[in-house]
Amino acid sequence: MAAATLVSVNLAELLVVVALLGIVFAPTLTALEQGQRAYTIGAARVEAQQNGRIALERLAREIRNAGAGGVGFDAISVAERERVVLHVDRDGDGRAATPGETITWLRAGTVLRRDAGGGAQPIVDGVRGLVLEYLDAAGRPTGVPPEVRTVVITLTTEGSGGLGAMTLTTQTRLRTR
Repeated sequence: MAAATLVSVNLAELLVVVALLGIVFAPTLTALEQGQRAYTIGAARVEAQQNGRIALERLAREIRNAGAGGVGFDAISVAERERVVLHVDRDGDGRAATPGETITWLRAGTVLRRDAGGGAQPIVDGVRGLVLEYLDAAGRPTGVPPEVRTVVITLTTEGSGGLGAMTLTTQTRLRTR
């Protein structure tokens, strides 16, 4: 009988210890889970920001250089909200007629694409929005491509899993016009 009492006391103590451990570890595991979630969101935000910056810088550079090298063509032939078609004379013949001299930037679904004659290549994925606003020499909005002197670019990207949305905006002026 003494052995049974000893086992029941030890079992009771074991149950108390397990209950106390549960009380202590539950908040710890909750804190770890919240930390992991915060890390995931932060990493997604960094990814969205880096991808957005790279795409925005490249698009702004190409808009700035549109029309370079020639005078017999428009720097921009299509000026739409989510698409722009740029022309540049890369071979020095005064025209923008050879492959690679007409560049189209557009948003297709959640992908920002660039087409320089070899098909629309993906530049950045996770694009929630692309807004291109065109301004004339006086700074007024215009939709007429030959009148465009400045382009305001607003790009909204998100990291993997749809987390960490980031909106980046820049304004660039065409150097040649």
